[in-house]
Amino acid sequence: MKPYIAIVHQEGDSAYGVSFPDAPGCFSAADELDDLFAMATEALELWAEGMREDGLPFPPTRDLSEIKTDPQWAESFEGAALVIAIEAPWNKFSRAAE
Repeated sequence: MKPYIAIVHQEGDSAYGVSFPDAPGCFSAADELDDLFAMATEALELWAEGMREDGLPFPPTRDLSEIKTDPQWAESFEGAALVIAIEAPWNKFSRAAE
């Protein structure tokens, strides 16, 4: 399964904001860059848990090139501080069940 792409923005002295194009409504923030991956991972896991509890299907993940050409997200890459990939949470869920 492809990882979830996250777009990271940061302006001035503000926190780092993280949004996930393929996880609608999932976002996070971290004051320090060192905390960014942990906060993004936690946000995605909580989002996936909520989706599962509500019986909703997980949207498919897309390649970075597909997201960059999506008109809804293309402008988000302008001025992005980072673009990161976070492992799909259900990969962790299935390993924990083994």
